[in-house]
Parts: sequence; C-alpha cells; structure tokens
Amino acid sequence: MAPRLTLISPDFTRLWFGQAVSSLGDMVFSTTLMLWVATVLAGEETWAPAAVSGVLVAGGTAVLVVGPIAGVFVDRWDKRRIMLGTEVLRGVLVALLTAVAFLPTDALPAGVWLALVYGTVLVLHAAARFFAPARFTIIADLMKGDADRARAAGITQATSQTALILGPPLAAPLFFALGVQWALLFNALSYLVSYLAIRSVRIPPAPEASLQEDRLSKTLPVEGAAPAEGGGERGTPAKSGGSGVLAEFVAGLRFFGRSKFLVALLVFAVIGQFGVGALNTLNIFFTTGNLNMPAHLFGYVGMAIGAGGIIGALCAGRVVQWIGARRTTWMGLLVSGALLIAYSRQSSLLGGLALLVLFTIPITMLNTAMAPLLLTAASPAYRGRVVAVFQPMTQVASMLAAALSGWLAGTVLSDFEGSVAGIGFGPIDMILAVAGLVILLSGFYARLALPETGTTEPARAEAEEEPGKAGEPGAGDTGRAAAAVPPAPRPDRT
Repeated sequence: MAPRLTLISPDFTRLWFGQAVSSLGDMVFSTTLMLWVATVLAGEETWAPAAVSGVLVAGGTAVLVVGPIAGVFVDRWDKRRIMLGTEVLRGVLVALLTAVAFLPTDALPAGVWLALVYGTVLVLHAAARFFAPARFTIIADLMKGDADRARAAGITQATSQTALILGPPLAAPLFFALGVQWALLFNALSYLVSYLAIRSVRIPPAPEASLQEDRLSKTLPVEGAAPAEGGGERGTPAKSGGSGVLAEFVAGLRFFGRSKFLVALLVFAVIGQFGVGALNTLNIFFTTGNLNMPAHLFGYVGMAIGAGGIIGALCAGRVVQWIGARRTTWMGLLVSGALLIAYSRQSSLLGGLALLVLFTIPITMLNTAMAPLLLTAASPAYRGRVVAVFQPMTQVASMLAAALSGWLAGTVLSDFEGSVAGIGFGPIDMILAVAGLVILLSGFYARLALPETGTTEPARAEAEEEPGKAGEPGAGDTGRAAAAVPPAPRPDRT
C-alpha cells in the first residue's frame, strides 16, 4: 500500500506545503536583508545598528498600523482571493527589489537603498496582515472540531519553527557565496509556489456565515445607527450599504469586547508574550553570565528553543484531543511558568539548555490550543477582525516586554543583589523569575476563566443575548462549530 502523504486532509496538505515553502523563503529573505544592510549598505558606518533596527521597525509598524483595520476587509472579501492577491503582490515586489539589487551598490546613495529596503519590508508585512487572518479563517472552514484545528495549528507552528531553524543557515551561504540577488530571488520564487498551492485548495462553502452575521448585526450596534423599532438596542448590519470601514471596525471591537471568553484568551496570550519577550531580550546575558556559556555558542540556545517549539507544536494536537483545548491552555500556563522560574535558577549550561527545551514545549502547546478556542469563539462574520485584534496586541506585548525588561536590567535593577528564602538573585534572573511567576499565576486564573463544560459558544452568546431575550427562539442556537466551546459569564456578572 502506498504511504499516506496527506496532513489531516488533502486541501490542508496543499495549504501547508505552500506555507512551508513561503515561510522558508521569508526567513531567508529577512536574514538576507539584515546581512545586506549590516555588511554592505551600512558597511562600517557608526549608524549601521540603527539601519538594521530600521528593518524591524518597518515590519512592526505595518503590523500595528495595518493589522487592526485589515480584519475588516478580510471579513468583507473572498478569503481565497485575498491570499492569492497578497502572494502576487509580495512576489512581484520582491522580484522588483531583486532586479534593482543587480545594480552596483554605489549606483544609488545609501539612503535610497535603505528606503527601498524599508519600503519593501513595510509593504510585505502590510500584505501579510491580510494574508494571515484570511488563512486562519480558511483553516477554520477546512477543519471541523477542536482536535483537527489544534493539529492544524500545531503543524503550522512546527513548520514556522522549522523554517526559523533552517532559514538563517541557508541565507548566509546564499548571500556570501552567490550574492544578495539570488537570496532575494529565492523568496520571490517561494511566493510563486505558495500561489500555486493556494489555487489548488478547494474551500468548502460556509452556509452558516451569512445567518450568523445577520443575527450578530442585529445585536451589535453600529456608530450612527438609529435604534430599532420598539426601543431595542440594535444597530444596522455590519455590511449594510451605509456602513463604512470605521463602523465595521468598531463593530468588530464591540463584538470582541463583549465576550469575556475572547478577552480572557487575549489576556493569556499577552501574558505569555511578556514572558517570552523578556526571555528573548535577556537570554544572551543570562546564558553568558549565569550559565557561563561562551558567546560563540549562543546559537545552541536558538536550536534548543526551536527543538522545543517543534516538539510542542507536533504534540499539541494529540494533547488537545486527550484533555481538551481549555485544559491544555491553563495547564500550559502553569507548567511553562514553573519551568521559567526553574530556568532562572540554573547555573549549569546543559541543565539550562534542557530547561529551555522543556519550557518551549508547553508554551507552544498553549499557543496552539488557543487556535481552536479562538476559531470557535469567533463568528465567521467577525473572524478576520478578531484575529486582527489578537495579532497587533500580542505584537505590542512582545515589544513592550523587550523594552521593559531591557530597561529594568540596564537601569533600575542594574546593581540589584538580593535573596528570597536564602536564594540569591541578580538583575537578570530576578526579571526572568518574576516573568515566570506572572505566567504561573495567570494559569490559576485561566483555570477559573476557561470553564470545562457547556454548549453555547461564548462570543455568540454574549453578543446575541440581551436582557430578557435569552429565551427567544434561536437565542442559544449557535450551530455546529459553537457546540465545542462553553459559555463564558454574562457581561453583567462579576
């Protein structure tokens, strides 16, 4: 019998293949840009570090500015066409930069080269803000049930982690041996492969989407909408002819804010990003100072984190199937928080690397487990906007964590030396221990905020139920996908 070459389903397999090639191309591209700017465009200039940081700032700006509003258009437009269009745009843009890169470096001033690089990165990341939620919602249509959705999220994360491990080592030889042009061309071709893979995916119809959107639009008031006849607090439909982008964006925020379940998921994701952000920022100092690792061996730290991420992502689907997405989430917070505290007390290099692998496994599992919860909690009519809230908020949390931890370690706690219960602490390990403690405490809160049983989807329940209306026909009819998520507390309860 021929071996089975599908992951969950043939359509998801094709979607995954496109993502795998594109992710590898993106990692090669981003690493190549860093090397190009640092070693060629900026060269030996004193402003070279600032020039390199500009690449990161351009990408982060696109996420924060374009990300929130992109969800409105993702909810409006055909998801498959969005993905195809963004791949065409990104592929053409990188191909143009590749063509320009064949010019001699001195053909253009350094400022013009940097403007081309920053502009390309900005547009690529802006296009990705449309691509990511569209892909997220398509996976929701392809996968049915928490277990399959968790498996899909796990495979996606494992693929990204693998690209993170393979991309930089592949980019450096391409850049130094063949030149920047061929490394850029590799990414342009990866978008072509992704485009062809997406074209081959057959997206099943979602007949419930229009019904859910109609119900939700009757309960989510829109700015400027007249009250419904009879004095009810109802607004116009989110996609009515008179509604604009801002009105739909506000409607999405209201939908999100009315669900304590969705808000709780966001809080847990932000807390997790704070812990990981502090670790990413301070780990170089912790490993070289506390673990006595030579700086030239720091690459092994990335390998340990990547290995843990792959293991966690691949195991997440099975774990969610065994104990459920909710338990995986709050137990992942508890375990990862405890492991980060244990890591902060390490002085052995091998023990520290082992704990890094173990810490990354549950943190990846809980991120993966949140995917089916988010998919089920968000109505199809609002999934794009829900994802567009999540991604910028977690991006902001990561940036704040990096800035705050670096500032504390370099200023307020730079000379800190203390002890707790006879255990000595310095500035770096104290910050990491506090970050682990916060994650640990959030796990106990998640245990209470994510109930184990119930049949009503929380976001829909909180959005649709009005005081005195819960008993009306259809009030609890949330459809096939809704049955897997329990009700969150009503907004008027404490």
